[in-house]
Amino acid sequence: MRVFQHPEFDRHEQVVFGFDDNSGLQAIIAIHNTYRGPALGGLRIYPYASEEDALTDVLRLSRGMTYKSALANLPLGGGKAVIIADPIRHKTSALLEAMGRLVDSLGGRYITAEDSGSSEADMQVIARQTEHVSGLRKPGVESGDPSPFTAHGVFCALRCAVRHGLGRTHLQDLRVAIQGVGHVGAYLARELRAAGAQLVVSDVNEAATAQLAKELGAEVVAPAEIFDVDADVFAPCALGGVIDDQVCERLKVRVVAGAANNQLATPAAGRRLHERGILYTPDYAANAGGVIEVAWQRRHDYRREDVMTHVEGIEDTLDEIFQRARREHSPPEEIADRVAEERFKAQTHQAA
Repeated sequence: MRVFQHPEFDRHEQVVFGFDDNSGLQAIIAIHNTYRGPALGGLRIYPYASEEDALTDVLRLSRGMTYKSALANLPLGGGKAVIIADPIRHKTSALLEAMGRLVDSLGGRYITAEDSGSSEADMQVIARQTEHVSGLRKPGVESGDPSPFTAHGVFCALRCAVRHGLGRTHLQDLRVAIQGVGHVGAYLARELRAAGAQLVVSDVNEAATAQLAKELGAEVVAPAEIFDVDADVFAPCALGGVIDDQVCERLKVRVVAGAANNQLATPAAGRRLHERGILYTPDYAANAGGVIEVAWQRRHDYRREDVMTHVEGIEDTLDEIFQRARREHSPPEEIADRVAEERFKAQTHQAA
């Protein structure tokens, strides 16, 4: 398995493979960039079909964390970790403790947190072996699970995109098709419904989808049909890579804004959305709320009000991106990359 020649390798500083025979741990940690600070990124536990798939995911996600932290003005770099395992059948305390030891071996260059397949409780187990872990609830502080903060940031991003893409200053009767109503998607759906939006939801978990739809008065469609919904906004909140060449042509919306990482399967997909007049909201700008909250947990002056103010600043960042995209006649994701690179590459030159 090649690393340096891998198509997702982007001058990553360090890629670590970890194995523990007793627990069955098979893990990869990728540190993309630490010029702004230690690399922060969640731990994804997923039954990848191959080591190659796991490597692809961790390289891509760690790069995204660098850009996300830079756009969010955090003193952090980008990293990510994956464990090749089924989180339902294979996750044990021994596995998580072995992962904690692997994280600790990096001496603070990488800080882990919860992600798909891992939880706050898992972080508490990992914390037995390393101090380089975040996403833990503080005594007397409403903190821990970053999902509500991620969702609120996406809500702010969607509101901004609707203003730029549809010329609307409110969400009343806005029709939003949400793909994926897990932790973040469900929180987002509730915020949107409270703001007056009409929802169409879809998820592979049919029972959870039906329950949420009943709560919010939402329409339910099958997972394969969500791309064909006639709506104002498509909100991808499941796994990445969902917007490929075919989906670009199927979408019947004017705005894309969601919580999933790496929503565009290829750069060409983003350019095609731009050609079709569909405003794409760069995912790592929109979904930065969780990492903002996790970063604040590392501070001694944590206040929820300050965290929410920082999260709501996502709207200001996207205002800048959308305005530049319009002036330069470029897709927003290309502008977002430039803005992020201006921030973390400036740190590179200072370090040199």
